[in-house]
Amino acid sequence: MTTRALVRRPDPRLAEGLVSHIERRTVDVGLARRQWQAYVDALRAQGWETVEVEPADGCPDSVFVEDPVVVYGDLAVITRSGAPQRRPEAAGVERAVRAAGYHVARIEQPGTLDGGDVLKVGSTVYVGLSGRTNEAGVRQLAALLDATGATVVPVPVTKVLHLKSAVTALPDGTVIGYPPLVDDPAVFADFLAVPEEPGAHVVLLGGNRVLLAASAPRTAARLRARGLEPVTVDIGEFEKLEGCVTCLSVRLR
Repeated sequence: MTTRALVRRPDPRLAEGLVSHIERRTVDVGLARRQWQAYVDALRAQGWETVEVEPADGCPDSVFVEDPVVVYGDLAVITRSGAPQRRPEAAGVERAVRAAGYHVARIEQPGTLDGGDVLKVGSTVYVGLSGRTNEAGVRQLAALLDATGATVVPVPVTKVLHLKSAVTALPDGTVIGYPPLVDDPAVFADFLAVPEEPGAHVVLLGGNRVLLAASAPRTAARLRARGLEPVTVDIGEFEKLEGCVTCLSVRLR
């Protein structure tokens, strides 16, 4: 079966993207475009088909295509960002998931939710209560996922932008994170500390392969020692905007 991932090209105004938990730095948009292409090429090299979402013109953060949607089974939940300026990004993503055959539901006012706050580990769905996701959004997502048998677990997020800015999960379900940025590691049944902040972010590529930022070499070595196969990409320009490898794609099934 073909594995697919949604991606979206960087907007020309990328450098104006929102920054909330780090100091703003100058973004080289030309370099960012090259890094984005290398990221897409890395997915394709690992056997993934990439589906490019139409541009959201004038939306600087639209390259972070993970945030407007949460995919679970055959359901795609269109989110409602806690950052109002990001809400126009959702329309093109909705058209893409509909074209891919998903059933579509939406987070409605007063709920807010960003896809970057949603970490799926088996049938457990951890959802960050962050500056972008509120309790009403978590309740709505839990109601939408109830029929699937998923268990939604709210998680406090105060030190980073999104839950998946702090933690992600390995293929065996182990949650990994950089402890200084994780509010409460005890929330997770199996937690592994990693030595670098960018090392907390992995995209599962299938089998024992994980996509990881090139800025986390010590973490890559640690994962390799666990029998995993890290595939590294340089996303330095996106890291200046609180982006990570998970933000730049949405894995479809």
